[in-house]
Amino acid sequence: MFKTGVIGDEISQDFERVAAVAKELGLDSIEIRSTWNKPPQDLNSDDIERIKKVLKDNGLKIGAIASPFFKCDIDNNEEYVQHLEILSKCIRLANELGTRIVRGFTFWKKEGLNKYWEKMIDRFAQPVKIVESEGIILGIENEHSCFLGTGDEVNRLLKRLNSKSVKAIWDPCNEVFANGGYNPFPQGYEAIKEDMVHMHLKDAKKNRNGEVECVAVGEGVIDYKEHFRRLLKVGYDGYISLETHWRVSKGLSTELLNRPAGNAFSAEGEESTRICVKNWFEIMRLLR
Repeated sequence: MFKTGVIGDEISQDFERVAAVAKELGLDSIEIRSTWNKPPQDLNSDDIERIKKVLKDNGLKIGAIASPFFKCDIDNNEEYVQHLEILSKCIRLANELGTRIVRGFTFWKKEGLNKYWEKMIDRFAQPVKIVESEGIILGIENEHSCFLGTGDEVNRLLKRLNSKSVKAIWDPCNEVFANGGYNPFPQGYEAIKEDMVHMHLKDAKKNRNGEVECVAVGEGVIDYKEHFRRLLKVGYDGYISLETHWRVSKGLSTELLNRPAGNAFSAEGEESTRICVKNWFEIMRLLR
């Protein structure tokens, strides 16, 4: 059976509040993205000890570190060096908090993936060495604002890198947003299932203007009932982290969706997340 969780800043920037709500909702874990208005790489030793205590008090685990690693310009050497440091800091955080998974991306999207393909492979050479030496799994997320937005594209990268320490974080909803994406289930999942070590849960559909936007889990186009059924059938026992990305009263801006952080992002997150967890568990109940 897979384990359930939530990305913390989809509830609040206050980690104590995040943990209290996660425990109340019956979740198993929290994924660290922004906490106390800090990205994961900026959490200090006092912050980490505080997180550990809160986790212990609430019987929760950390499912992954939702690092912003390689959400940067592939052509900017200074940013590249900065992001290698972000990776190293997030690895230390992962080790402190008892998770082996640190998330990564595939650089901000530019025109011409084929043009940048070999440079992307070269840019990943050093990170692969780092995670292999540290015993950490770098989970590459399919992200529509980055070069590789689909499960199939991430699969292509992983085959090329050929490392047991670089796997996939599967986000079916990002497949909906991506140009050229498959139907998230079963086609999108089939493309990435062999390397999937973690999953994000959110939902989306087209609005009246024909634009894709996030909605409450279970109210979009993704067939999560059959997706969960398949995960149970194959014995997936990793984490699924709710990444709400939907707010009750109004949508989040593109900037906040692409760079989620801080109080502006977390506003109304708790109410929206409660609705999504209720819908999620109702889908799971229908499988019994």
